[in-house]
Amino acid sequence: MCKRAVVLAGGTGTRLRPYTIVLPKPLMPIGDYPILEVIVRQLVGQGFTHITLAVNHQANLIKAFFGDGKQWNVRIDYSLENKPLSTVAPLTLIPDLPENFLLMNGDVLTDLDLAAFLERHVTAGRLFTIAASRRVQLIDYGVLRTDPSCRLTGFDEKPQMEFLVSMGVYAVNRAVLDFVPLDTKYGFDDLMASLLAKGESVAVDPHKGYWLDIGRPDDYMRAIDEFEQRRAEFLRNNE
Repeated sequence: MCKRAVVLAGGTGTRLRPYTIVLPKPLMPIGDYPILEVIVRQLVGQGFTHITLAVNHQANLIKAFFGDGKQWNVRIDYSLENKPLSTVAPLTLIPDLPENFLLMNGDVLTDLDLAAFLERHVTAGRLFTIAASRRVQLIDYGVLRTDPSCRLTGFDEKPQMEFLVSMGVYAVNRAVLDFVPLDTKYGFDDLMASLLAKGESVAVDPHKGYWLDIGRPDDYMRAIDEFEQRRAEFLRNNE
């Protein structure tokens, strides 16, 4: 079976400025490779044979770097947005999507087995599956608990709260496109609201391993350090 992946690489990288003034975020280097090349190598090493890069901001630089994918022994093609469409609407521009495919952000560093994640989705016959990671958030303030009359009933000094968060990696059945409007900015949050409102089943697949969203300068510096430390885990099948 041809394993297909769509990687979202069209964002402007606003949170990573000033780094992204010159380079698009997917081409920001970690170790020897741009983050998007790390993702491409992971996908190829896990058996994906066709990768579509959804591009917009500085698309020509990304196209010039990756070409048709021959260097990585994979087919790479491109879907170009004429205007920003967020994270889900770009799928409507890709005419040859298979019944099930992987969708992911182009700035994710993870050791998730992407092929196995997609296979679990297919085997279970799901419409949409979200890869998820647990995160602990420290609240930097003393949190007050009050009753309706604003009398203090409890106090927590800098509590920690645990959340299950989206990793920006999804397994998708093509039928989900029936919920996506054409030529309109439409993101993951919009799709989830629509699916929940219509009573559609959305699966969450928790991942206990490594995940980092390279969204802010601090995250980027962390990615550089931890990529070198865990390089063999990220690129175990393709380097």
